[in-house]
Amino acid sequence: MNFTDIDLKQFAAKGITNEKVLAQIETFKEGIPFVNLSKAAVVGDGILKFTDKEQEELISLFEKERSEKELLKFTPASGAATRMFKALFAFLEVYNPKKQTLQEYINTSEDNAIKAFTEGLKNFPFYKDVKSRIGNNFSSTGEEVYAFVEELLVENKLNYGFYPKGLLPFHAYKNGIVTPFYEHLKEAALYATTAKKAKLHFTISEQHKKMFLEKEAQVLDVVTKETGVSFEVDYSFQKVETDTIAVDIDNIPFRLKNGSLLFRPGGHGALIENLNDKKADVIFIKNIDNIIVEEHIETIANSKKMLAGFLLKVQNKAFKYASILDNNDVDDDLINEIRLFLKEELNVRFKNGFIHLGKEDQIALLKNHINRPIRVCGMVKNLGDPGGGPFWIKDYQENVSLQIVESAQINTSNYNQAKILQNATHFNPVDLVCGVKNYKGEKYNLLDFVNEKQGFITEKTKEGRPVKALELPGLWNGAMAYWNTIFVEVPSITFNPVKTVNDLLKSAHQPL
Repeated sequence: MNFTDIDLKQFAAKGITNEKVLAQIETFKEGIPFVNLSKAAVVGDGILKFTDKEQEELISLFEKERSEKELLKFTPASGAATRMFKALFAFLEVYNPKKQTLQEYINTSEDNAIKAFTEGLKNFPFYKDVKSRIGNNFSSTGEEVYAFVEELLVENKLNYGFYPKGLLPFHAYKNGIVTPFYEHLKEAALYATTAKKAKLHFTISEQHKKMFLEKEAQVLDVVTKETGVSFEVDYSFQKVETDTIAVDIDNIPFRLKNGSLLFRPGGHGALIENLNDKKADVIFIKNIDNIIVEEHIETIANSKKMLAGFLLKVQNKAFKYASILDNNDVDDDLINEIRLFLKEELNVRFKNGFIHLGKEDQIALLKNHINRPIRVCGMVKNLGDPGGGPFWIKDYQENVSLQIVESAQINTSNYNQAKILQNATHFNPVDLVCGVKNYKGEKYNLLDFVNEKQGFITEKTKEGRPVKALELPGLWNGAMAYWNTIFVEVPSITFNPVKTVNDLLKSAHQPL
């Protein structure tokens, strides 16, 4: 592949090497193989489920040890809310209230999203604000709803389609309307605090930074007074060096009309770089739109504390064994004890040949597996939500491991793979508690534990032409593929995402 001097300058400006671009082009040519599912992870085989007493003990362990730990709440919050309002944007394009009543439109178009939106209109947190702007001078319900949606989305009006999700009005309380940003602060006060101080990190789009800083200035003192906790909040952007080259259908680098090469953001998997910059002892990860009204916040906090308590419990044992492996003469009984710990508590699967290895090789293998970051992932019962789930997978070297797998990674045309997918009982709500340091307190380089072969190739259009894009391995998928992984069942109430505006009508987002 011959790149021009201008191309090379474009690479340099992004901090991307020629070799990295060539490797990405090779990935397009080779394609990305489907994940090979071995079986679904279920309670008793890959997913833990604790009794009430066990949960209380884990919460107590976390409360006991948290004062000695630096805690951090890490929240992916990039991107505008455009997809959230997709149905409303489409409505503005096709509906004309002067030619058709709203009911006629709903009947003929079978637009159930608009039907639900209009029926629940008064229950949206932004209802009163929008109504005060548009007034009541309308000749039909269709005109009123059209004006309402227009006020909500049009650029020279509220322009909510441009807003980051984290700064949209989500919950309407008696004392005011609040955003996900505010709710994440309230949550952090309960489980991500050390010595009455909570640290939060939000990954955001650079274009939204001013908006986040303005909102922070508005609410920080308010939340501090409400909770008695002070907050340290910082932000980062997806790094430009994680952008990936795009290609045409023949896998030739895609050039824009101005002659420059097209690069695209690498997806949420790029955030492993941002996470790698953080040095806290315990890191909670949760998406920006997954929050709940304050009546249930204590249940959410206890679930997080339970996961963190289990992380600390397992990590304490792992640290003890890692230290022994480094410093002591390990006999056969201890080798077997550590192997069983890795298998039974960290879900490490060894090939049958382990017992035939020499002692030095056995110790080296144990060290390799025990000296890794640990993630404890909450899993909810699958109630039909689209997205990833917990599975045992087998790689091309016959290594078996626990992974969070997206449906797009599975060859559903293969009968056996499709059947394993159908047998899945749980769903990934993105509810992680991570330990990223070794027993010496040194932070792992998280980039060493990424499986580069678990990215995604998607098809898009640009300038009216087809283009193939490469997404990096997802943050909780391939980006954490070589972590030690534990799945724990958590209450379904911990999963309350707002993917569409109508999700705000669900009980999880309607205060009592």
